[in-house]
Amino acid sequence: MRRHPMSALQLMVTVMLSIFLSNCDKEKVTQTYTWYTPDYKTLTEVRAEMKSGPGQPLKSPGKIYIYGNYIFLNESNAGIHIIDNSQPSAPKNIAFIPIPGNVDLAVTGNTLYADSYSDLVTFDISNPLAVVAKKFTSEAFPYRNLYKYSVTRSTNTDSIQVIVGWTRHDTTYTYAPYRGPMYADFNSLASASAAPNKSGIGGSMARFTLMNNYLYTVSSRELHAFDISTPQDPQFVKKTFIDNQFIETIYPFKNKLFIGSSAGMYIYDVSTPGNPVKQGQFTHVRSCDPVIADDNTAWVTLRSGTTCGGNVNELQVVNITDVTKPSLIKTYSQTNPHGLSKEGNILFICDGKDGFKVYDAADANNLKLIKQITGMETFDVISWNSKALVVAKDGLYQFDYSNIRNIRLISKIGLD
Repeated sequence: MRRHPMSALQLMVTVMLSIFLSNCDKEKVTQTYTWYTPDYKTLTEVRAEMKSGPGQPLKSPGKIYIYGNYIFLNESNAGIHIIDNSQPSAPKNIAFIPIPGNVDLAVTGNTLYADSYSDLVTFDISNPLAVVAKKFTSEAFPYRNLYKYSVTRSTNTDSIQVIVGWTRHDTTYTYAPYRGPMYADFNSLASASAAPNKSGIGGSMARFTLMNNYLYTVSSRELHAFDISTPQDPQFVKKTFIDNQFIETIYPFKNKLFIGSSAGMYIYDVSTPGNPVKQGQFTHVRSCDPVIADDNTAWVTLRSGTTCGGNVNELQVVNITDVTKPSLIKTYSQTNPHGLSKEGNILFICDGKDGFKVYDAADANNLKLIKQITGMETFDVISWNSKALVVAKDGLYQFDYSNIRNIRLISKIGLD
């Protein structure tokens, strides 16, 4: 598990809130700074708390997974909400599992897999109201440890510190500008602050996926395979280098894994479970790119304004009839597309601040916009059984599209 993601100095978020002249002395300036320092618990304490408790309000919803009548919704870097969706018009937020550093998840049968910084945590969810951690696989995701500073590595969970929250600090002081002491004082301030059953369905922004008794995960450059033939005892099997480009997502279809990166889409065959073999690659301009696929077509969204770089915002439709030679069919302009999903001939795109878009995709060369729902900043979507679950900045939306000409909102779980 990640112990100290980076020093408090590097994590300090410094925001200048005000600079103004004093009424008493116009040569002096008063500044107020706000920064945050991490709060810690021991790894022993953190692991003991990784069990379901009462439902908690949504604050920063992230990735999503559905299994049966349940929705598992990541609370970014904090844990997982469990939502009973037996009645889609009235979903119930029934439980929350605190998992510091959690970003990704996957569910199969009675087992939930989740990351906690660099650890893989395996949970028994046979009773959603009494979820318990069954196994902690340390350093399963070493890429979560790519920081300049860290504490001494240890196997003693009582000595390992884990970030579980942040404390805000505000400091206001007055100084005479352009004088040496001012800079000395600021430097002192900065120094002081340094202290298997059938699997469920994941979203297109996922970095975890399940297939044929294997859990596959992607890091920034690699594909990892874990044998989960004994679901609550995952075993690491293999690490496969993909590319030096930033890897963002992974999507399963039949015996293929479609992997989205900042430079293109990669296609790996996993007909032999646990042994990914590269079959094809489609290159595009630098950009982040979630990807989904069906029998002959891959659908890729490219967006700007991310760590992936680039300034392209579009949907690319790719012919994968021959997976060894993917070729572009057509591009469609978007605003800032993120996750996407498809059921039959209906394509759903989360276009950031431009909302939620629904297309008739029967003809890849001629997509037709059926409906655009604005007023929300969207992140990811899962479509299944004529329902669309949409994760947005302000909560979790659920739409009914059984009548594609009359798509209607049936429920929303908003933020706290």
